[in-house]
Amino acid sequence: MLEGDIGLEGLPPKEAPAAEAAGAVDGEGAPPGGPGAQAAAMRVNEKYSTLPAADRSVHIINICAIEDIGYLPSEGTLLNSLSVDPDAECKYGLYFRDGKRKVDYVLVYHHKRASGSRTLARRVQHSDAGLAARSARQDQPLPGKAGPVGAGEPEPPLDYHEDDKRFRREEYEGNLMEAGLELERDEDTKIHGVGFVKIHAPWNVLCREAEFLKLKMPTKKLYHINETRGLLKKINSVLQKMTDPIQPKVAEHRPQTTKRLSYPFSREKKHLFDLSDKDSFFDSKTRSTIVYEILKRTTCTKAKYSMGQGEGRKKDSALLSKRRKCGKYGITSLLANGVYSAAYPLHDGDYEGENVEFNDRKLLYEEWASYGVFYKYQPIDLVRKYFGEKIGLYFAWLGVYTQMLIPASMVGIIVFLYGWATVDENIPSMEMCDQRHNITMCPLCDKTCSYWKMSSACATARASHLFDNPATVFFSIFMALWAATFMEHWKRKQMRLNYRWDLTGFEEEEDHPRAEYEARVLEKSLRKESKSKEKRRHLPEEPANKWRQRVKTAMAGVKLTDKVKLTWKDRFPAYFTNLVSIIFMIAVTFAIVLGVIIYRISTAAALAMNSSPSVRSNIRVTVTATAVIINLVVIILLDEVYGCIARWLTKIEVPKTEKSFEERLIFKAFLLKFVNSYTPIFYVAFFKGRFVGRPGDYVYIFRSFRMEEDTGNRSRVHPMPARPHLNSVTSAKTLFPNKCAPGGCLMELCIQLSIIMLGKQLIQNNLFEIGIPKMKKFIRYLRLRHQSPSDHDEYVKKKQRYEVDYTLEPFAGLTPEYMEMIIQFGFVTLFVASFPLAPLFALLNNIIEIRLDAKKFITELRRPVAVRAKDIGIWYDILRGIGKLAVIINAFVISFTSDFIPRLVYLYMYSENGTMHGFVNHTLSSFNVSDFQNGTAPNDPLDLGYEVQICRYKDYREPPWSEHKYDVSKDFWAVLAARLAFVIVFQNLVMFMSDFVDWVIPDIPKDISQQMHKEKVLMVELFMREEQGKQQLLDTWMEKDRKKAEPFNNHSPTPPAPPDSPDFPGGTP
Repeated sequence: MLEGDIGLEGLPPKEAPAAEAAGAVDGEGAPPGGPGAQAAAMRVNEKYSTLPAADRSVHIINICAIEDIGYLPSEGTLLNSLSVDPDAECKYGLYFRDGKRKVDYVLVYHHKRASGSRTLARRVQHSDAGLAARSARQDQPLPGKAGPVGAGEPEPPLDYHEDDKRFRREEYEGNLMEAGLELERDEDTKIHGVGFVKIHAPWNVLCREAEFLKLKMPTKKLYHINETRGLLKKINSVLQKMTDPIQPKVAEHRPQTTKRLSYPFSREKKHLFDLSDKDSFFDSKTRSTIVYEILKRTTCTKAKYSMGQGEGRKKDSALLSKRRKCGKYGITSLLANGVYSAAYPLHDGDYEGENVEFNDRKLLYEEWASYGVFYKYQPIDLVRKYFGEKIGLYFAWLGVYTQMLIPASMVGIIVFLYGWATVDENIPSMEMCDQRHNITMCPLCDKTCSYWKMSSACATARASHLFDNPATVFFSIFMALWAATFMEHWKRKQMRLNYRWDLTGFEEEEDHPRAEYEARVLEKSLRKESKSKEKRRHLPEEPANKWRQRVKTAMAGVKLTDKVKLTWKDRFPAYFTNLVSIIFMIAVTFAIVLGVIIYRISTAAALAMNSSPSVRSNIRVTVTATAVIINLVVIILLDEVYGCIARWLTKIEVPKTEKSFEERLIFKAFLLKFVNSYTPIFYVAFFKGRFVGRPGDYVYIFRSFRMEEDTGNRSRVHPMPARPHLNSVTSAKTLFPNKCAPGGCLMELCIQLSIIMLGKQLIQNNLFEIGIPKMKKFIRYLRLRHQSPSDHDEYVKKKQRYEVDYTLEPFAGLTPEYMEMIIQFGFVTLFVASFPLAPLFALLNNIIEIRLDAKKFITELRRPVAVRAKDIGIWYDILRGIGKLAVIINAFVISFTSDFIPRLVYLYMYSENGTMHGFVNHTLSSFNVSDFQNGTAPNDPLDLGYEVQICRYKDYREPPWSEHKYDVSKDFWAVLAARLAFVIVFQNLVMFMSDFVDWVIPDIPKDISQQMHKEKVLMVELFMREEQGKQQLLDTWMEKDRKKAEPFNNHSPTPPAPPDSPDFPGGTP
C-alpha cells in the first residue's frame, strides 16, 4: 500500500480527513483517532497552556493505539505504508514524516534487537493509579518507523540494564508529551543498533516557553537608527566604500538604518508582534533553545522495572526504587547514565554539494569557514543567528583581539628593525667584538673550563642588541597601554552587540541544579533520614500525641528531600584534595624544569668530551635547541593531562549549577596550564645565571654528582679544543643555575619564548585541531569497511540529517578555544620586552585560527545548543589579571634580565664623557688566578698560549687588591637600587596610564546609549498609545450602550404623577 492509502500516522483513509478537520488550528495538525484521543490531547493542552481553547493547537503525538480504533495493520502494512520517496517529503530528516513539522531536537539511544524481530517492545502499563490517563497514551509506540509487537510474539530478551533504560526512556518521553512536545521515533536507521527520537515544538509550546524565558522578540514597531552627520558621516561613508571588498556577502552584515523595537514575548500582547509567518517567527536556534529548556526541567522519577528473582536483586530494586522516588532525572542525568547516548539540535542542511538547498549553514561555510575569505570580516550576526549569543561573542572577541594585534605587530616590527639598524652603532657590542681589547675572561666552571677571549662572544652580543635596546622599554609601555585599550575596545564592542542582539537588560537566571549535585543531595538526605529513623527506633515512643508525631515525621521527610544542601563540611574532602593535587601538579612542573636543567648540563658534558671539533663548537646551540624542544613536548603533554585533572577536581567538588562548574573548571585549568606554559620562561628570565658564584667558588647543584664526573672524565675533558669558551659554558661542572651566554640571558629568553609560543600554536592549536577530527573520521571509515558489504552499501546511501549529525563530534564547550587564546595573550603581553615579534606571530596564527575554528564548527561538530550570554564571563577577569601582571613582569624583565638599567647607571653616574664607552669594562670584575681554591684551577692554564695572571668575569665585586676582595661592591648596590626604583616607577606609571585610558574611554558608546534611551521612550509611547486606544474603545462601547438605552427610555410609558403635583387629580394647583 502507498502512503495515500493510509492517513496520518497509520489511520485508515476514511478517518483521516475527519481527524484533520476535527481541530487543525493555527496551522497545526489535530490528533486523529476519534473523540477519545482528541479529548485526551485537549486535557494535556489545558494543563500546560493558558491560551483560550480556540487559539490552541492540538498535539498529533497524543493518539490512541491503532488497534483501539479497530484497525490492526500487519507489520508489512506499516513498513510499506511509505511513499516511493519518503525522504524527499521530510527533507532527509529535517522534518517529521508528514513533511510539515520541523525537527527541533533529536534524542539518540542504543537498543538491542534480535534479527527479524520488531524494533520496539510493547510498553508496560504503569501501576500508579494517578497516572492512568497518561499510561493509556504511553502504551502505544511513538509515530515513526517502529511498530507495535504482536500480542503473541515474545519480547526480545533484554538484560536488567537495558530494561531499566527502556522504561526510563518511556517515562521521560511520556513526560515530554505531557509538556506539549511532539515526538516521532525512528529505529530503522542506517546506523545499526541506534534509535532516534525526533522532537517538534508546536506553536503554543513555543509561545509559552518564550514567555517563561522572557525572550525578546521584534515587534511591529520600526524606528530609524540615529546616523552620524557632517564630517563623521563623510568619513564613515569613505571607510565603508574602502572596506566593502573585505565585507562578507551576507544580509545580516549590511549596515542597518532601521531596527525593530524588541519586547519580551507575551501571549497577552501577541498583537504587538508580527505573527504573519509563524514558521519563521521563532528561528531554528530559538526553537532548539526552547526545547532544550524543556528537556532539562522535565524529570523521570517514577519508572518501574522488573529485575528478576533473587534476594539480592530485590534489595537493589527496593533501594533503587526509593532513590527513584526522591531523585530527579533530566536530560543531563539521562545522558550521563547512558539512557540516551546523545541529544542535539540539527544543522540546517548540507554545506556543500551540487543540489544542496541554500541555508544558513551553507552561507556560513562559504563566507566564514573558508580559508579563501581569510581577509574578510566575520559575519558575526549570522554566526549568532545560527549558533547563539555565547558562541557569537567568542568569535566577536577573537575578531577584535586579532584586529588589535595589527597595530601591536606593526610597532613590534618597527622596534625589531630599529635594533637591526642600530646594531653597528651599539658601543657595548662593538667593544666586545673589538679584538684590540684582548680581554681574557675567567673560566666559567672549575677544572675542565679554560680561559677564553671576550671577543669570541661577539655574535651573541650583537644578536642580543636586536631585543635589548632602548626601544624595548618603549614597546613594553606601549603594550601595557595596548592591553588596556584592547579591554576597553572590547567592552564597547560588547555593548554594541548587546544592543544589536536585544540583550540589554538581560540577566542570567539561576540554572537548573546539575545531576551530580542532586544525586549527592539525595544521598545526604537518605543518610539523614536513616539516621533519624535509627534514633527514633532507640527512643521510647510516647503514647500521647501520635497524630502530632506522624505530622512531624512527614514534615521532616519533606525537609530532608527538599531543603538539604551541600555545605562546606560536605565539600571539605574535595577542597583538601584540590589543594593537595594543585600543589603537587605545580611541584611536578618545577621538577620537570629542574630535570631539563640537569639534561642540559649532562648533555653539555657529554658533548664536551666528544672528539669531534664540529660537535664541540656547537654545544650551546645543540643543548639550547634540544632542551627547548623537550620543554615544548612536555608542555603539550602536560596541558592535556592537566586539563583532565582539572575536570576531575571540579567534578569531586560537586558544583550546584553548570555555570559554577564551568567557572571552577576554567580557574583550575588556567592555573595549571599557566604554570605549565610559563615556568620554563620564568626560570630563564629571573633565575638562570643569578646565583652562580664567582671563579674559584662556583655554586653547584649536586656536589656528589660533580665529584663523580670529575674523577671519571677529567683526563678526557681537559685537552679540549679550539673554542674553550663554548666548551666551558656547557661543561660537565653543573653550575646552578647554569650560566647564560656571555651576551646575557635576554637572548636565550627570546629563543625559549619564540620556540614554545610558535610550537604550541603550530602543534597544539592547529595540527591537533585539524588532525584529530580527520583521524577520527578515518577510524569511522575503517570500521565501516570492516562491516558486511550490505551495511556498507546502506551507509553510503543518502542518510537522514539526524544520522549524519550523529556521526559528527559532540560540542565540548568553548573552554579549550578560549584557553589557547588566553595563553597566547600571555605570551604576547607578559614577556613582550624580550620578543617584540610575538604580536606578529600571534596575528598570523589568529588569522588561521578564526577560519579553522569556523570550519570545525560548521563541518566537524554537531550543532551546539544556543546559549544566551551578554559577556564572555570569567575570561574577561582573567584577561584583566594578565594585563596587570604583564606590567609587573615586563618591569622586572627590563630591570633584571636586560642591561638597560646598568647602562643608564653607567651613563649618568660613571661615564666620563657622557657616552657608553667603557661600559663593558665597568661591568667586569677582576680575579687573581692565584686565588683559585684547591682543585678549581683550569687543567690547562696555557690553553690561550700564554700564562694568565688576572682574568675578568661579569659581576660587581671588589678587586683582588681590595681589603674586602671579591665581596659585593658598591656599584652592585647602586645598580640594584636603580633596578628596584625603575620597577616601582614603571609599574605605577603604566598602571596609572592604563587606568586613565580605562577612565577616558566610556564603556558604553554614546550612540548606543542614545539608541537605548530612544528604545525606552518608544516603548513607553507604544504602551501609552495602546492604553489610550483601549480607553477610546471602552468609551466608544459605553457611548454605544448609552445611545442604545436612549430610544428604550423614550418609548417607555410615562410614570404616574406624584400626589402633590398639579397633574394629579385633586392635587395642588
